[in-house]
Amino acid sequence: MSLKRLLLAGGASVCLALPGYTQSQDEEATKLDTVVVVGQYTVDQQIDTATGLGLTVRETPQSVTVVTQQRMTDQNLETIADVVRNTAGVSIVEVDDVRNVFNARGFEITNYQIDGVPLSWSLAGDSAETLADVSIYERVELVRGATGLLTGAGDPSASINLVRKHADALELEASVTGSIGSWQNRQLAADIASPLNESGTIRGRFVAKYEEGESYIDLFNSDKTVFYGVVEADLGDSSIIRAGASQQTINPTAPLWGALPTFYDDGTLTNLPVSQSTSANWAYWDTVNTNYFVNVDHELANGWDLSFNYNRLINSADTELLYLFGVINEASGTGLSTWPYKSDGESVQDSFDLHLSGDYTLFGREHEFTLGALHSVQNADTYAYAASGPNAFLPATSLYDWDGNFPRPEFATTGTHDQAIDTEQTGFFAATRINATDALRLIAGVRASSWERSGTEYGATQNYSADDIVIPYVGVLYDLTPNHRLYASYTEIFQPQNLRTETGATLEPIIGEAYEAGIKSSFFEDALQTSFAIFSIKQDSLGQPTGGIVAGSSPPEQAYRTSEGATSEGFEFEVLGRVTDNWNLSFGYSQFEIEDADGNDVNTDQPRQSLTLFTTYGFDSVLEGLIVGGGFSWQDDIYSNATNPITLAPARIEQDAYTLVNLMARYDFNNHISLQANIDNLFDETYYSQVSYFDQYRYGAPRNYTVSLTYQY
Repeated sequence: MSLKRLLLAGGASVCLALPGYTQSQDEEATKLDTVVVVGQYTVDQQIDTATGLGLTVRETPQSVTVVTQQRMTDQNLETIADVVRNTAGVSIVEVDDVRNVFNARGFEITNYQIDGVPLSWSLAGDSAETLADVSIYERVELVRGATGLLTGAGDPSASINLVRKHADALELEASVTGSIGSWQNRQLAADIASPLNESGTIRGRFVAKYEEGESYIDLFNSDKTVFYGVVEADLGDSSIIRAGASQQTINPTAPLWGALPTFYDDGTLTNLPVSQSTSANWAYWDTVNTNYFVNVDHELANGWDLSFNYNRLINSADTELLYLFGVINEASGTGLSTWPYKSDGESVQDSFDLHLSGDYTLFGREHEFTLGALHSVQNADTYAYAASGPNAFLPATSLYDWDGNFPRPEFATTGTHDQAIDTEQTGFFAATRINATDALRLIAGVRASSWERSGTEYGATQNYSADDIVIPYVGVLYDLTPNHRLYASYTEIFQPQNLRTETGATLEPIIGEAYEAGIKSSFFEDALQTSFAIFSIKQDSLGQPTGGIVAGSSPPEQAYRTSEGATSEGFEFEVLGRVTDNWNLSFGYSQFEIEDADGNDVNTDQPRQSLTLFTTYGFDSVLEGLIVGGGFSWQDDIYSNATNPITLAPARIEQDAYTLVNLMARYDFNNHISLQANIDNLFDETYYSQVSYFDQYRYGAPRNYTVSLTYQY
């Protein structure tokens, strides 16, 4: 049975089970993990993203942002990329219509988790991992700084944990949302949760979504389908098992592969329209992301908790693409070269995760301890099919009247095995929180990891392993008052790289150290939370673009060199939560500087300063039911270094500081029906969302709107 049919069958079983089991259940017979919502933008929920000790946001000695489902709804955040784009201290580089790179504190984010279990994504998410739809997630947790204690290999930027929606409803809950928006975008989504037996010890949840539409970029259109199903069962009073699956399918036509050319043939910079496409009508970039999972939690007789997690993640991509590169004649719009490309590939990752955690008594005080192990195996294969025939590698026609009707070449029927990579990681970790006094808490942990990669990648042999890499973690927290808590933490960094030099050699792993200190405060019974953090991160062997190409790469692959002593130092401030019963607020500011040992700026395509604000207010009295909101995101200037292809002189591709303003309004007609409108980029700001890949640039989205109608039961 296909996954789609399996999920549809699961959704049908949920619906069929509804009539007899919608009354209130015996809560003592059901053991559920409850998220306590203390404000629509905050939760008092334990998280495992940083230490594995099940600490709350205020108990974690690192900067943490939790983007709740309510905030995602208010801001109309539909993908992980949308969440990152609207979160303080993290940024996004839009490589093209499918790939995105996330960054924090000057470094790329490579640590991802689902329900606390680490997972791997392909380079820049070329199987659309960064476009994962958040309709299947309860919330998104972002822990800034290094999280190697749990994730093993990883950058000191941030870790993103996606928390799935659980089947925890003790009576029928359902919602259906339909929406329309700019560029003929149309969506329909449903979310159904219910107990599946009379006692409520077996529960189910089913989420489905369909989306189709065009884009602000010419020629492009796409459709997306999302299915998610999960069943939870209580095995007695001390155990719970959760099993489910999800699948996202995206089928874009005429997607951009890469971005827009930067130079005219006289050496001046281009100024192409925001809607400019360089794709062909026959091009496509189909992706499928499938996830199977099983979670088992068991409470031991001594009160300790034992949990086991299994994840199978399958990401696949099937493409026929057209890449345009070179310089343009300003008068005619001609001059670009073409590179047609066809491939199909799949990455399969199996992860096994085991945790044991609980309390122990020492010197008359209660303390916490956790012990865990992770083993994951990832197999990635990509086959490329050479272009041939009279239409292969023809020069591009004028970009000024580009309509996508560019001849499709013939492609080989047998592919070359361009990528055959096996990656295996094993890690063991232990951590404890010692409650030294009522006010002072100490956290100490260590992880021992082994990492191995082997195979071939675009003609280069990959054979690298690192055994028994030890990563320490130390944290301390001190309560100044019940509402104000000081903290500090230290950890080390180990991150293998798949970047290559101009000769084709793979860069050595990144190593380094990360320090962080700050204060976390809460107000109004934790409904409003604030945090302030300062940090210092040092890394060696950090990959930086050379401006050249890897020798023999096809298509051209950007080459990198190592940078020693790359140091990022800065601070972050965030306010998140409920100011009054009617007023929700999200505000964040981040600032850092990053240089190498010689004082040269590093990763200049990432903004050194950024500011985000979003707030909503719900009216009473005659306007009861009306909620209005709005905000903005601001970032300072960014740039990338390039070489002028005509004069051969050093050049820069720059984006000045800019601000994007967003508005929303929602009217609740009653407890069941609501109508919401969102406007993004209200003042139609023109800006680059990417200036760093292959000396090209990409425009961000212009002004756009979405109107949605929701029915809830």
